[in-house]
Amino acid sequence: MKKPILFILTILIIGSRSFGQTKSPQEFGFRHIILKYKTDNVDVLIKSKKGEENISKPLFFFCQGSLPLPLIKYHEKDIYGVFPFNPDILSVKYHLVIVSKPYIPVIADYTTLSSSFNYIDSSGKFPKGYSDRNLLSYYVPRNIEVLKYLQKQKWVTTTQLVVAGHSEGSTVAAKMASDYNKITHLIYAGGNPFGRIMTMIGQSRESETNTDSTRFGEDEIKYWESVVKDRNNMDGSKGDTHRATFEFSQPPIKYLEKLKVPVLVSYGTKDWSAPFNDYMRVDFIRQGKNHFTFQPYVGTEHNFFPLTKDNKPNYDIFNWDKVANDWQNWLNDK
Repeated sequence: MKKPILFILTILIIGSRSFGQTKSPQEFGFRHIILKYKTDNVDVLIKSKKGEENISKPLFFFCQGSLPLPLIKYHEKDIYGVFPFNPDILSVKYHLVIVSKPYIPVIADYTTLSSSFNYIDSSGKFPKGYSDRNLLSYYVPRNIEVLKYLQKQKWVTTTQLVVAGHSEGSTVAAKMASDYNKITHLIYAGGNPFGRIMTMIGQSRESETNTDSTRFGEDEIKYWESVVKDRNNMDGSKGDTHRATFEFSQPPIKYLEKLKVPVLVSYGTKDWSAPFNDYMRVDFIRQGKNHFTFQPYVGTEHNFFPLTKDNKPNYDIFNWDKVANDWQNWLNDK
């Protein structure tokens, strides 16, 4: 089985803070709730403004991107960001919620992880429990069950429910908004409204330099043909399963265009998915879908970093906090 390109970047490092040797989410300022979904334990982290944990506020549910990363990655005095943005920007008005990947520990010393901060088993592969559940058809109903539980808590206001997602998480968030009518606002960031395979092809096309030896886009299309022919294949030994690729490649635009709630679409114009977001924007203008707001970040890539002259991300310029502030401003207007 061909290994698909893992085009979704890992969660960003947004700085370090001083901590002693810690092993619990609570010591990092999170509430940690363990819920049951079917036979699985689900780790839920809640970030609230300090001292306002029991003040009634709406939820801001964030769906992270792909890959089996623990939510909290630390070593000695350093902690890597659970959210790609500073959560204090949004915790003034919201309780922020994020859910762990299945069968991945919620917290880990990053020296025990792979070089990309993935949690891998002794053979160097993704855990089977993760690969078996790394599906749109798993994440969406699981997350909705988490929302149903949280909205029953006294510290949650139910008049507003914001769901946001970045990259793979944007597809999860969009499908959640389609399936759960209690969601009042959707933030769709860094997604491809025509599905994962189109981003994979776009990334590969960019790497092509000649017609003889770099037909990478053609290879992706051949891979897609094999996925469609064997779409229920759950072999995750070489990367994402065929079923995961098939599910995440179904075009989210099919259910995005049916939504009636306010939707904010955030994307970098140098991202591989940018042309598809531009197409969606043009088509929705044609259809008069005024409840969609599009926020392009000109000259930035998938994680909103600007590009250098040699077309590489400039990691010295961090825009995620600006993005989160723009989300907050949009929510204030809506």
